[in-house]
Amino acid sequence: MTHYENLLKKLRASPKTWLVTGVAGFIGSNLLETLLDLNQNVVGLDNFSTGHQRNLDEVRLSVLSEQWNRFRFFEGDIRVLDDCNQACEGVDYVLHQAALGSVPRSLNDPIVTNATNIDGFLNMLVAARAAEVKSFTYAASSSTYGDHPGLPKVEDTIGKPLSPYAVTKYVNELYADVFARCYGFKTVGLRYFNVFGKRQDPDGAYAAVIPKWAASMIKNEDIFINGDGETSRDFCFIENTVQANLLAATTTEPSALNQVYNVAVSGRTNLNMLFSALRESLDAHGVTYDKSAIYRDFRAGDVRHSQADIDKIKTLLRYEPKFNINQGIAKTMPWYVSFLN
Repeated sequence: MTHYENLLKKLRASPKTWLVTGVAGFIGSNLLETLLDLNQNVVGLDNFSTGHQRNLDEVRLSVLSEQWNRFRFFEGDIRVLDDCNQACEGVDYVLHQAALGSVPRSLNDPIVTNATNIDGFLNMLVAARAAEVKSFTYAASSSTYGDHPGLPKVEDTIGKPLSPYAVTKYVNELYADVFARCYGFKTVGLRYFNVFGKRQDPDGAYAAVIPKWAASMIKNEDIFINGDGETSRDFCFIENTVQANLLAATTTEPSALNQVYNVAVSGRTNLNMLFSALRESLDAHGVTYDKSAIYRDFRAGDVRHSQADIDKIKTLLRYEPKFNINQGIAKTMPWYVSFLN
């Protein structure tokens, strides 16, 4: 039995109360589903700025009614301290996922991105500390590596931020570190690398590449690749990300606390490879896409290559990613085909 499997067994035997911010979003709703399946008590906070009621509805249908009854939803905004205080009452563990993601969004509207990702983050830290939660696990970002050219990315070596979004996520790490040093507050930051999976929104100007391309292929629309297609990413399937969150939140190892970790599989997939992989997976589900990709200019603020070193999270949190990109696409594609048909 792996360390993670042992943790799941312990949680089932001894339910805790968890707060998931951004619970109606992609990552938040997957965390909710896993926690409810483990018979945990969950408080969810969301203002639906990027999350969707349909995600919560889907989770409700995927779990037992008695498990769903363990969920209490609070519609609120992390930019409002009173909302954060109410959400944190009686909570053991905080999984803070609420944020405004997307590099292009932050370039178009840095003020709103800052207000949500920095002011909102500070509100959550203050509220969680006041509620005396056991730990505060938050969504950091691989964008923090900025212009540092080294591969794979190692937690202690970063460059200059390339977007307002990257600035906000780095400030999150600085605030978390200060709260640990000044107040003895237990935090863990998770630098996500291109998470994908079911319930990731394919619509909108800021949709991530995998759901956006899958949706376009299903609808037989054109696919656009920014640059030459050799831009690469370390794509991480959602179930790996859920594992990292639960391990981070529950660790009691002093050396593992108040750290920042890469959450990825330590792989590199370029956009040309991704295009082929999605097309092949759709073909296996009876959807044929015969068009070629259309290449256009590189996108402002984008990092050319990204790959994570995951030695630290494997050593200190005993994280073991179970799914590579192809396995993750195979598990996700039936959801996209069903969702978009």
